[in-house]
Amino acid sequence: MNILLWHVHGSWTTAFVQGPHHYLVPVLPGRGPDGRGRARTYPWPDTVTEITPRELRKTPVDLIVLQRPHEAELAARWLGGRRPGREVPAVYLEHNAPDHDVPGTRHPCADRDDLTLVHVTHFNRLFWDSGRAPTAVVEHGIVDPGHRYTGELARAAVVVNEPVRRGRHTGTDLLPALSEAAPLDVYGMRTEGLARHLGLPADRCRAHDLPQAELHTAMARRRLYLHPVRWTSLGLSLLEAMHLGMPVVALATTEAVEAVPAGAGVLSTRPDVLARAARGYLADPDAAAEDGARARRAALDAYGLKRFLDDWERLMEEVTR
Repeated sequence: MNILLWHVHGSWTTAFVQGPHHYLVPVLPGRGPDGRGRARTYPWPDTVTEITPRELRKTPVDLIVLQRPHEAELAARWLGGRRPGREVPAVYLEHNAPDHDVPGTRHPCADRDDLTLVHVTHFNRLFWDSGRAPTAVVEHGIVDPGHRYTGELARAAVVVNEPVRRGRHTGTDLLPALSEAAPLDVYGMRTEGLARHLGLPADRCRAHDLPQAELHTAMARRRLYLHPVRWTSLGLSLLEAMHLGMPVVALATTEAVEAVPAGAGVLSTRPDVLARAARGYLADPDAAAEDGARARRAALDAYGLKRFLDDWERLMEEVTR
């Protein structure tokens, strides 16, 4: 099939485009949010093709994967009037948990019956009011980076984008207390100045913005993965850390409680419990490695790429039938 989707979420798209189809990714001059084209830092196969709006008018499209509310109108215009869900089969992929008026949040697609609203976690489907829109859940899948864990550095890895701006959503306010238990390496976009913002010594909270090719190796050298996020769908970095063989210390919120089984780390709604767990892993590298190995096995079973692609194949066959 020819599948049209925008480059919105690099990590998720990297897994999705490993399937057997031809993926059309819009590109615009300047490569802004509506036309980023192919990823620059993720390994995408040759089946992903950049396409301009002018080229789309003459290109057959078998399925549209919408990911933002304005994309339906954009697609209809760029496809010469072929409307998603009407003239072209479509799904709306919801990456995020609702941000406002929880739990009463009504999804932008709630009144549509011409497409399927696909959630990436069961938590998302539970918290969004999807109205009469047909819904499905296709849980995340990860391109396996391999068991790289060494844990040689007695530090905790944290992966979060824009921790200063996002604040309590990402648990940024919890980092000072947690940094007393384990020095932190925080990876992600716009992490510069984080230690200064939190009033922490530079060595207790180092900020890094690494390309994907370097990130996994750097994470795997740290003793544990710390996930202090209060409110999100399910951070793909958490699943990547588990694939790497890292033990997890995480807030017991959103879908994390389903993703991290007993024996793969420590989950709690109490930051003091998380701090104690981090200290324990720093003091006992063998226990950290054993829990990390269990985390990897659990992630491969629940979030492996084959399961993810198979689930999407079944859904796409149903939608395009």
